Amino acid sequence: MVKRQRTAFPPNFVHSLDGSHMMMTAVACKKQGLYFAGVHDSYWTHACDVDTMNKILREKFVELYDAPILENLLESFETSFPKLKFPPLPERGNFDMKDVLQSTYFFN
Repeated sequence: MVKRQRTAFPPNFVHSLDGSHMMMTAVACKKQGLYFAGVHDSYWTHACDVDTMNKILREKFVELYDAPILENLLESFETSFPKLKFPPLPERGNFDMKDVLQSTYFFN
């Protein structure tokens, strides 16, 4: 059972981030008066609002992933399981997350 939990955690964590991005996008679309629907990684709005939604979903992606997600996760694990030793986090690369704002094919 422990092995199954260990191997299930990474994809489940990534799916939770996908869900967080969708929820952040949905909330921001509602604030802008846009209709929004979505399933997993497919987002919908009226055709006349697609450009606005695309801008919002990029902004929310940057907002989400500019946060120290892995650092916060490690800190939470270390607090919850003080007797366990966790491996160090990988170094952050040099990708500028704000490049997503101008990426034509980021989310299509």
